[in-house]
Amino acid sequence: MSFSRVLIANRGEIARRIQASCRRLGLETVAVFSEADRDALFVAEADFAVCIGPATPSESYLKIEAVLAAAHATNAGAIHPGYGFLSENPEFAHAVEAAGLTYVGPTPDAISTMGSKITAKAAAEDAGVPTLPGYRGEDQSDSALLEAAEKLGVPFLVKASAGGGGRGMRLVTDMDDAAQAIASARTEAKGAFGDDTVFLERYLARARHIEVQVLGDTHGNHLHLWDRDCSLQRNHQKLIEEAPAPNLPDAPRQVMLDAAVGLARAINYRSAGTVEYLYDPADHAVYFLEMNTRIQVEHPVTEAITGIDLIDWQLRIAQGAALSMTQDQIPCTGHAIEVRVSAENPAEGFLPQTGTLSLWQPPQGPGLRLDSGVGQGSEVSHHYDSMIAKLIAHAPDRQSAIQRAVKGIDDFATGGVGLNLTYQRALLCHPDFGAVTHFTSGLDAMFPGGWAAPVADPTTRALAVLALHLYLSQTGQGAGPWQSLGAWRLTDKGSASYWDDAGGKVFVAGQGPDFAITDGDADAIVIQTAGLQGPRLSVTLNDAPVQRLVHFERRGGQWCVYVNLSLIHI
Repeated sequence: MSFSRVLIANRGEIARRIQASCRRLGLETVAVFSEADRDALFVAEADFAVCIGPATPSESYLKIEAVLAAAHATNAGAIHPGYGFLSENPEFAHAVEAAGLTYVGPTPDAISTMGSKITAKAAAEDAGVPTLPGYRGEDQSDSALLEAAEKLGVPFLVKASAGGGGRGMRLVTDMDDAAQAIASARTEAKGAFGDDTVFLERYLARARHIEVQVLGDTHGNHLHLWDRDCSLQRNHQKLIEEAPAPNLPDAPRQVMLDAAVGLARAINYRSAGTVEYLYDPADHAVYFLEMNTRIQVEHPVTEAITGIDLIDWQLRIAQGAALSMTQDQIPCTGHAIEVRVSAENPAEGFLPQTGTLSLWQPPQGPGLRLDSGVGQGSEVSHHYDSMIAKLIAHAPDRQSAIQRAVKGIDDFATGGVGLNLTYQRALLCHPDFGAVTHFTSGLDAMFPGGWAAPVADPTTRALAVLALHLYLSQTGQGAGPWQSLGAWRLTDKGSASYWDDAGGKVFVAGQGPDFAITDGDADAIVIQTAGLQGPRLSVTLNDAPVQRLVHFERRGGQWCVYVNLSLIHI
């Protein structure tokens, strides 16, 4: 099982994350990439890179034969699948091993067993892990499923056995809708996974999603690395994750930890994996949900509280190393929160955003980590998942971690592509999240009528105009060609006027360091001092220092001014 070169059968953020661990362990890396990713950072940072096909995943990242051919061409000794794509495909794991290569992950049998939710739940029950009431019979006829539905009663879920991410899942709250829900779930499951097998399961209306990270080696050692809460979800897709799970009593926590290790041991699991549960706060009941046989998107929060590098251990285990720690040596220190940074517009139905990142200056500071697949100048494509980075905050306690994550978002300077940071900030600051009363289907309760992007307040708009005023002066654009700047109009040497996207005329009076900014008939906002250094605007307002991150872009005859998370057109 010795190898010195690892092919990473993935892209973006997770490919770069695996590359970092390989470098620490002295291993060379091979990137495989589609034509759309030719200029991506993970390609440039690899020791070797091979193009395996067009942008469409089915013609590149999902082509087993192309990945294996790249491994042989570059003399890679092992393949790490990351997450998504081929990571939970037992045929891929088997093909890797059949080709004489090391698969950095569990055995094909373990992937196959846990890949079917029906067989996974059976394995969980055999290992003594509690499961939700439901029907998982082999008889998939309409009559058998409808009969089971009548016995189960509403509400219940119809779920695809091979499913994930909410695909092939339907909620039934009225028995008259059962037949249609079963037919619809089957059709979607067949199209998405090539398998229309479904099962029925009791629906918990206010459940939390708790998961336990496990590690197993080839020497019979199995450990847990504590738990995570992933209850902030949209359409069964996780938005924010944290570790350890907050407000979780000791008894149900211990049930989940012990059951996760027991299940891993029962199937002789190796590598990193995650056992997921539904937790009912009303009666503290715990139910097995599924097991993910790969590294998870949210693994950094576990690394933060334990100090253990999970991908390092995946690679070591694949080389035959035994776990060097015992269960009582695994710490759980502080609290960590992960925010998924996605190129999408939550205010418009989470519409994906594409384009070039004209500004990318992530926050820095103690307790902050960024796992990113992009940098300034990166192209964000429509071909792949919209998540482009993850911001992780670690602090001594949960409230401090929330504050650190919010501060990190506020200090995140981006431009060119719309991101979901304002929405994620709203989730972090929501009282339900703070009180841990949120649940997996609770977004409608948190934002009745839907979420709307906040409108910039007068002070933010005034600072946007002032920042642009200073920027134009610094870049020499304030020397004369005002008429070519669309909305800019010169009134006299000491003042200028602008039209902002709120439809108001904003006046800036003064040459600095003192400025007075007037928005229509409103009282003037007096800035005692002001300075612009790079993307940072520093002013004194009402005798208090204020700093904002700003960025400027010229589009369609207007200036786009980003002030922290607000975008103002001038």
